[in-house]
Amino acid sequence: MYAISLGDDGAELRPLEPWHAEEFLAHLERGREFINQYVPFGSKAVDVDSARETLQRYADMRAADTASLHGLWLEGKLVGGVLFLNFDAENANCEVGCWLEPAGTGRGLVTRAMRVLIDFAIEGRGIHRVEWIAAAGNTPSLDVARRLGMTREGVRRESYPYRGVRHDLEVWSILAPDWREARARAAHKDH
Repeated sequence: MYAISLGDDGAELRPLEPWHAEEFLAHLERGREFINQYVPFGSKAVDVDSARETLQRYADMRAADTASLHGLWLEGKLVGGVLFLNFDAENANCEVGCWLEPAGTGRGLVTRAMRVLIDFAIEGRGIHRVEWIAAAGNTPSLDVARRLGMTREGVRRESYPYRGVRHDLEVWSILAPDWREARARAAHKDH
């Protein structure tokens, strides 16, 4: 129905909804091992019905204004996405996250999409604090947080048991005034 262009390479940010179940499942099957290295995102989506259930769960959270999924399409093919988690408009806080299959990596897709998401959260919804939480070993994810100008606030040591390992979780964030200042500096450089 609508899409936001993320550049000249055919990358688009679009809503990811229950009717995308077949496409979502095919995407997960292509990238499941890679996607699930540090998070179990989509791990319960093993057939079209369970893929639809996963997407419906997020659609319900979107309707409740607590979370939402946004797909990343590259040249018409779903390759990953970005999401809001723990969206708390009343307290002006939210968490953001991402996932990609290997075909979507190395192109800056998540960084470009996340700029759109954070701009919307801050300017459109009045969010003050945007948080990014990732396993300490997930270097690509932490690199996105850095590129977005987020501040590393700390490490929750061995707080995330996953696949038989207790991972450290790094907590990063950016506050609305810092985001606006960084965007103003970038706009000034462009002129």
